[in-house]
Amino acid sequence: QVQLVESGGGLVQAGGSLRLSCTASGGTFSSYDMGWFRQAPGKEREFVAVISWSGMSTNYMDSVRGRFTISRVNAENTVYLQMNSLKPEDTAVYYCAADRARVGLHRGVREYDYWGQGTQVTVSS
Repeated sequence: QVQLVESGGGLVQAGGSLRLSCTASGGTFSSYDMGWFRQAPGKEREFVAVISWSGMSTNYMDSVRGRFTISRVNAENTVYLQMNSLKPEDTAVYYCAADRARVGLHRGVREYDYWGQGTQVTVSS
């Protein structure tokens, strides 16, 4: 069973930065595309960013492009989300997820096979 554990969330002022980490165990991390999603209270879980298994391809939701950077270090079984210029609307629980398919870069929640428990990110005005 693949387990994903997020860390790095917290409280930050608007304009600040956070770096989220997600470490995998129990599987072959370097075989998975890895995504970040977020969910605010009362809203659907939404795609944030994805990185291919090799780290050579990435994609982002429009509202975070240019502010967030997804990266991975396969030797450490870890994917990162560097978040800069944070806005209050970025406030959500952030989840990492693993996609075993490795055919294109998926944006849909249903395309991912394994999920972490999430880490809270709160951006104050």
